Parts: sequence; structure tokens; C-alpha cells
Amino acid sequence: MRGEPGCPKCGGRVRAPGLFADSWQCDTHGTVHPMQPVIPPSVEALGVVVNRARVPVWMPWPLPVGWLFSGVAYAGDDRSGGRATAVACSGPGPLGGTGEMLLVAEELGVGLGARYAGIDGPDPGPHICGDKPPHAKLLAAGRPTPLWHVPGVPPDRAVFAGEALGLWLWAIVWPEQTGLLMYDELVLTDLRDAGAEVDLLPCGALSQRLLS
Repeated sequence: MRGEPGCPKCGGRVRAPGLFADSWQCDTHGTVHPMQPVIPPSVEALGVVVNRARVPVWMPWPLPVGWLFSGVAYAGDDRSGGRATAVACSGPGPLGGTGEMLLVAEELGVGLGARYAGIDGPDPGPHICGDKPPHAKLLAAGRPTPLWHVPGVPPDRAVFAGEALGLWLWAIVWPEQTGLLMYDELVLTDLRDAGAEVDLLPCGALSQRLLS
């Protein structure tokens, strides 16, 4: 696992603010919110991200049967707070085998969701047809939230994107057929608003998807 912050858009190295720049810099993408090192999943690790986040920390709640929390990551620093969050879950796929899901909430232009989706970013807007009916609907913080299927992604995954609480929401699932979960009226909770039940969250092994 990496021990230093990286670029949320490409995973490359970033330079900390200093004499010549007051923000984090990527040689390829310029000013960025740094992606912090990913650590193994635990309730404590989740709490760190929740406390620093300025965007939602989305979690399916309740988790689908047999699913586990498998990691969390965020982009931002101590000064800016978390401007993008990614929560990983894994469990039995709807058609057998193991499925994985990443839920990303981010501000405009951060680019973390597009990186995990495997498409050019930084935002999903150019890739979705908001003037057409959504492909899936879920409840996010109690609000009906439409999501559109994002085309042009690698064939090993399915990607859905939309807006929730005025910010981008990405749902990225592996393998592609795990996307069937998105049609089951999934309920998402912003863990910033969750109570003590988070302490009972079942944790699994760290998702390697967060490290990609």
C-alpha cells in the first residue's frame, strides 16, 4: 500500500504546498486534492474519514445480505477536509461469485470517481444523458436519486452516476453483472449522519479496487 498522498485523477505522485505553490500539485493534472493513503478497513478508519469529510460518505445501509465493508479512502488534506470519499463493499454477487462496489461522492472536478470508473474525467456529466430516463434509482439520505449508466467503461465493470445532495455520486461495481444490485432499490446512508450502529459494521479484507 502507498504511504504517501497521490493524485486522485491518476494515482501519480503529488507535491505538497510549499514556497512556489499553496496547493498540492500533480505534474500531469496541476492543482489537486491529494488522495490520502488507503488503510485496512475498520470502524476506526471509517471514523477518521467521516470526521474529515465535507462530502457524503455513502454506504448501503443495511448492507446487502452477506456483504462486508471492505475499505474507505478520501481526497483532501487537513486544511481542506475530504472533498471526495470512496467506500468499498464486497459480498455475494447476484449471479454467483463475489461482487464488489465502490461508492464515490465528490465535488466537481476532483476526478476520483472517473479514475475508478476507468474513463476520462474529471466528471461524469459528458458521459450521461440526463435528458433521458435514468437507468436506476436508489434512496440516498432518504431522497429518491436517479442514476444513469455510464458508457465507454472497461468491460469488467458497470458504472452508474448521478447527483445526490448537490454532489456527484458514482456507483462502480465489479464484475459487470453485479450492476443488477442497482435495480433493487438500494438504500444509501450518509455515514456522517449515522449513529452508534456503525460500530457494528461487519468488516472484510481490504478491497484492492481502492488501490488501483
